[in-house]
Amino acid sequence: MLPVILTQTDTTVGFLSQDANKLYEIKSRERTKPFIKVYQDFQGFLSENNRVPHPFKSQIRRAKKTTFIVKNRAFRIAHPPLHSQILRNSSWYFSSSANEASKKFQREFCENKADIIIEDIHRLQENNPSALIILNNVKRKKIR
Repeated sequence: MLPVILTQTDTTVGFLSQDANKLYEIKSRERTKPFIKVYQDFQGFLSENNRVPHPFKSQIRRAKKTTFIVKNRAFRIAHPPLHSQILRNSSWYFSSSANEASKKFQREFCENKADIIIEDIHRLQENNPSALIILNNVKRKKIR
């Protein structure tokens, strides 16, 4: 059974899990709307046979707090590396903001839904979400 982890991500408070179905249940989210896949590093992303347009490889490798969409797949490379040993044991996680669909972060709701809570001295705090950029072979388009 794959756990749902509540933690401070590189952008905001988030749920992380390798089980997308659990995240769909928690978020009451339409199953047609996919989750962002967060990788620990660019090599982990490439090791799953993912490809990106050549002109944007360097930008993706260096990007911070940015989610990219290539061929309808959303992904992000997490910087700085996730510090918890629990998170280091896997090269990727599905990620979603820690809240009910279309609502703000509520700590009690999130704690009740998470199997594991990882919190450091800075506590859990809702920050701005990642920038969102769509890439194709020739151009990029910033959505948020």
